[in-house]
Amino acid sequence: MTTLDKAIIAHLESNGERFEILVDADLARMYREGKKQDLNNVLVIEEVFKDARNGERHKSEAIQKAFKSTDIFEIAKKILKDGEIQLTTEQRRKMLEDKTKRIVALIAREAVDPRTGAPHPPQRIEKAMEEARVHIDAFKEPEAQVESVVSALRTLLPMKFEKVRIAVKIPAEFAPRAYGTLKEFNMQKDEWQKDGSLIAVVEMSAGMQPEFFDRVNKLTAGQAETKILK
Repeated sequence: MTTLDKAIIAHLESNGERFEILVDADLARMYREGKKQDLNNVLVIEEVFKDARNGERHKSEAIQKAFKSTDIFEIAKKILKDGEIQLTTEQRRKMLEDKTKRIVALIAREAVDPRTGAPHPPQRIEKAMEEARVHIDAFKEPEAQVESVVSALRTLLPMKFEKVRIAVKIPAEFAPRAYGTLKEFNMQKDEWQKDGSLIAVVEMSAGMQPEFFDRVNKLTAGQAETKILK
């Protein structure tokens, strides 16, 4: 757990008053994002403050009125879930950088350029996001932000989201090892041949095709046969 001098403030406004708690920056962020399920070591001090920096504690009557409880852990859950967490400049930069990279990866994986049918390179997506001045929420999961980001990018970056079905034949010597990889790509059909080879049909987002072909070729030393189905 962090020391008191390195703690940050999480706060919530309720009934016209401000309620603050002192928390460990990294653990509070993990709890907010669902990566940590309990409050162990999140609270640096088990108190609710009116002004944490000046050590001014809240009266129990005000706490009870705002939270219908005086249990510090129940109050902390509410503040961390619905309130705001103070971040250092470096923490915010790292969080935004991480979220941006994950959003870019999701778009590159799911969307294609309708003019070419190929995925947009991540660098192109990042540049478009900068030009469009896309707002990224440091605390919101990337999956929940993709739709709004795509909407903001459409005038700069043509995108189409579609699925493709690919038939693949794996030679017998590579089939057992390749089977698990094919399942990762939503394998819809598989038929083992008498010679031990495997014929399968997989479905995936169009943007995932380069990754699929690369992995299959590496697994089979380039001996797999593939065909995009209509």
